[in-house]
Order: sequence, then C-alpha cells, then structure tokens
Amino acid sequence: MAAAEADLVNTAAQAWLYGYPLVLMDLSREAMTARVPVNRFDHMREFPDDTFTDVVTPNADTLYSQAWLDLGPEPMVLSVPDMGDRYWMMPVLSAWTDVFTAPGSRTTGRGDAHYAITGPGWTGTLPDGVTGLPSPTALAWLIGRIATAGAEDRTAVHRLQDRLRLTPLSAWTGDPDTRPPEPAPRPGAPAAAAPADRVSAMDGAGFFTRLNRLMAANPPKPDDAPALERFAVLGVTPGGDPAALSRPEVVNAVHAAPEQGQALLSQGIAAARARTGWTVHRGLGDYGTDYGKRAMVARLGLGANLDADAIYPSSSVDADGRPLTGQHAYLLRFEPGGLPPAKGFWSLSMYNDKHAFAANPLHRFAIGDRDDLRTDPDGSLAIRLQHDRPAGPANWLPAPAGSFSVVLRVYWPDAAALNGDWRPPAIQRVS
Repeated sequence: MAAAEADLVNTAAQAWLYGYPLVLMDLSREAMTARVPVNRFDHMREFPDDTFTDVVTPNADTLYSQAWLDLGPEPMVLSVPDMGDRYWMMPVLSAWTDVFTAPGSRTTGRGDAHYAITGPGWTGTLPDGVTGLPSPTALAWLIGRIATAGAEDRTAVHRLQDRLRLTPLSAWTGDPDTRPPEPAPRPGAPAAAAPADRVSAMDGAGFFTRLNRLMAANPPKPDDAPALERFAVLGVTPGGDPAALSRPEVVNAVHAAPEQGQALLSQGIAAARARTGWTVHRGLGDYGTDYGKRAMVARLGLGANLDADAIYPSSSVDADGRPLTGQHAYLLRFEPGGLPPAKGFWSLSMYNDKHAFAANPLHRFAIGDRDDLRTDPDGSLAIRLQHDRPAGPANWLPAPAGSFSVVLRVYWPDAAALNGDWRPPAIQRVS
C-alpha cells in the first residue's frame, strides 16, 4: 500500500474512533426508548443482583432514574424535589458523552428546584424560578442517581423518584401544574443486538452516513475543527454524504475504517487493562480532544460521571500482583483516618470474572459506610474478601469461588482523593 493510501486508511480509522461515542449513544437511545419514549423518566425500582447481566459492573448503591431527551423541538424542564440530606445527582450527557451539567448534592444542594435543559441554538426566555442548563446537542441523556441505603430504604427513594418531573417548556409556561400523561406501555419488540455489537457490525459507509446525519443535529465542539478538517477528505462532515466521493482510495479507506478503528479501540482497552494494583481512570465525562479515551470509556462504561462526582478505583490483583481468586482469603485494611474521603458516601463492590454480581449466602454485593461496620480497637477498618464464611465476626464481602475483582466507589470525593494524596490500600492475601 502506498504511503498516501495508508495515511488515508489511518485517517478513516481515526474518524471512526472519533464518531464512535455519538453513534453508540444514538443506538443506545434507540434501544432504551423502545420501552419508554424520549422525554420520559424510566425509574429503576430495585437493586441489581446476581441475575442481572444487562450491563457490566452494576451499581448496588443508588437507584437510577434515567431519560433520553430530544431537545430539538423545545426545552425540557426538569423538576427535582427536596432530597434533604440524601446524596443525589442528575448528570446530563451530551450526545458526544461529555457531562455538560450535573445538578446534585455537590453542585446545587437541597431544596425543590426546576431546570430548563435547552438545545443548541435555543434563544427564548425562561420563566422566573427556572435555571437554564444549555445542552450543546439536541440529543441528551439524563442519568439520575439517588443514594439508597439497602432494601429497607427503597420505598422512601421510590417516593422521591415519583416526584421527579420532565415537562416540555410550552406545557410548563401554560400551566405549571400540568404533568404530561404517562405513556402507554409499548408492545414488545423482537430482541435486538446490544448497541455496541450493532456498531461493530456496521460497514464503513453505513457508519459514516449515520455519523454525518447525527452531527447535523448534534454539532461537534469548536475544538474538533482540526480533526474535522482532516476527516473532510473522506466526506465525514455534518450533514455530508460519504457516498458522493467515488475515488477508489477513499472508498477503500471508508471500507477499512470499522476494522481499523476497532483495532485502535482494542489496543487502547488492552493498554488500560495492563496494570497491577488499583487503577483509577481520571478525566471521565470531560474528554476534550482525547477521542481515544472518549471512545474507550463509551465502550467500557457508557455514561461515566465527572471526577468531581465520583471516582472508581478498581483492582483484580493483590499487593503482590497476583490475581484475586476465591481460593484465597484477603484483607482490605483502612488504617485510622484512611477511609475513602467521600463527602457523599463510599462502597466496595464485588464482581465475578464476567464483571457481574455473584450469588452468595448473604445476598451481599457491596459493603460500605452505610453498613454497620466493625472497627478494630486501634480505629482501623478491615474488610474480608473471601469465598468461605469467616470463622468469627467480620466485615465480610463474599467472593465467588473463581477469579474476581472489586470496585471502590467514592461519591463526591474530597480533594485528597482527587489530587492523589489518598489512594486505596493494597489488598493483602492472608491465606
């Protein structure tokens, strides 16, 4: 292959990586709104358990209230009740997966509040008492989380979920008490492939045609201009038509883009997984022009929060770099004053080799500061990670019989966690 053609193929692969999050978001919206239409809340009422396999590394700390928003016709008014002292957040992602706003305990605090989420180019006037939250794209994804302290707390959280509202601005200004009618349940649709698998199966022309259409309604950021200038030779422009370019070398590059782009994505994921000890991915939810990280996070954890709202140290090895396995017992010991510095709360979740919860006799999948934890006489806190029940009283997080990993979720992390002064202690094998 001539150098010029190879350069064109590489450009096409970079364009695929650039557009991957936007296409994946659109297909995810398509899949999720088959059950609940856009601009309506879909509330999770129960915690996931060992039977839950919809997403990897599920969360057993909060109940979700999510909604896909179409801001093209008009703004949507988000109404949030007073959450009291309960930790909550309502981050909203652009179609490119950047978190552009995150109302919640950290940013807005307590009290009833109303927010108008407006689309690009909207220039109207908002009513008094409604705070504007401009979205850079017409498609947006609201992923609300409300802290829930176990099964006995669910009913109280359900009442809060039921008071969340999404109201079109026209209905809000016409009658503030008007609530849009609940949508009728949609008939079941044939099961479709997972959104990520659908993206992987798309050919180059189909991928870039969809990307161009989506970019017209969801404009790229100004900082993306240099990248788009490079991609224009392939016909990758907002509203453009890649099929209109018939030069053989361009056609070949577009055809090769999915395979080459997925290879770049796999390389990035492999590099991120080549680690020992605890790993903390930083800079999530605000990717700038790091298109490789943005695509990798979209593939591994679509909907990631800003660092200021949550960090997620993870580990699959002990202090000596040996893989964690239920054949051994381990201690995670926090020395006095060394607990995760969270202004919200923290928890440690256990996952099997499929990154899912594993059945156990306690039906416990996470343990944290909202549990009745036992401290040692010196003030330290030890969590036992093992398959068999400990001989005596212990803070036991049951492990599967095979290999496992853990994720330490720190919500609303303090400065020490954000600047690196605090890091989780190493996991010690004790048997």
